[in-house]
Amino acid sequence: MAPSDVGSRCATEQIPGKTRIPDMTGQLIVSAARAARVAVVLPEELPVAEFAFPGPLRDRLVAAILSGTKTTTSGLVADYEHEGSPLPRLGLREAVIDSAGHRVAVIETTAVQVVRLGDVDLAHALCEGEGYTSVAEWRAGHERFWHSKEMREALSDPAFTVDDDTLVVAQTFRIVDKSTEAY
Repeated sequence: MAPSDVGSRCATEQIPGKTRIPDMTGQLIVSAARAARVAVVLPEELPVAEFAFPGPLRDRLVAAILSGTKTTTSGLVADYEHEGSPLPRLGLREAVIDSAGHRVAVIETTAVQVVRLGDVDLAHALCEGEGYTSVAEWRAGHERFWHSKEMREALSDPAFTVDDDTLVVAQTFRIVDKSTEAY
């Protein structure tokens, strides 16, 4: 797939009464328009979605989310377990924060899978919106982050490394609200 085709492949396709969401294999999953009705929750009451650590990387990722080029993200199951946090679920709404801690958007999880690092596919890598053109590039960039001093400190494991069998949370989301001002 050419990088210019990413926008069309990464967007959720709407059909009457149903939402079609690309899965990790490039197949389409058909689900009810809403798996469950979500109660109205004010942005300040939503759980927070933090992309990377505060700084230049987070700023680039948030900009990609706000522009619509980033519609997937990857996290480590080990990180969720270490934090004692539940994995994302279909329909989860989260407030995206920037490096200053301002809530700049609300996203909703449209698909989530736990996969081996060695099984992450090109569609997911392209929809990360970071300019990757291959799974190898995506993996190298993510390994740099996951092997960073900050990530190893966050996991309380100075020797942490990933391999093909490391479990990754592959999350797809859409923007449901964004603001040019902090919430």
